[in-house]
Amino acid sequence: MTLTVQNQITLLYDLLDEHSGEHFGNISEYQQIRRLVKSLLANQEISNDQLVQLLPEIYNYGLQGESAYNAAEHISANKENIENWVNVLEQTRLE
Repeated sequence: MTLTVQNQITLLYDLLDEHSGEHFGNISEYQQIRRLVKSLLANQEISNDQLVQLLPEIYNYGLQGESAYNAAEHISANKENIENWVNVLEQTRLE
């Protein structure tokens, strides 16, 4: 089953929201974040310019998270960014 752009945005939202709330992320989640962002960037169907600009930041968050020694510290260091990304993703889901 292929995920639509909306499905991908929702999944990305869920992963980031969970990281923000639980202060925990595992390697497979960070890998999934990177794959989702890569797919969204390649698709070019996103109408929210703010999200398009933030996707590279989210990709880097996933990349750095894969090799982070302490996931909780990585999430804490990015807490404000994550909250911003979640807000933008939520707005994009509702469009």
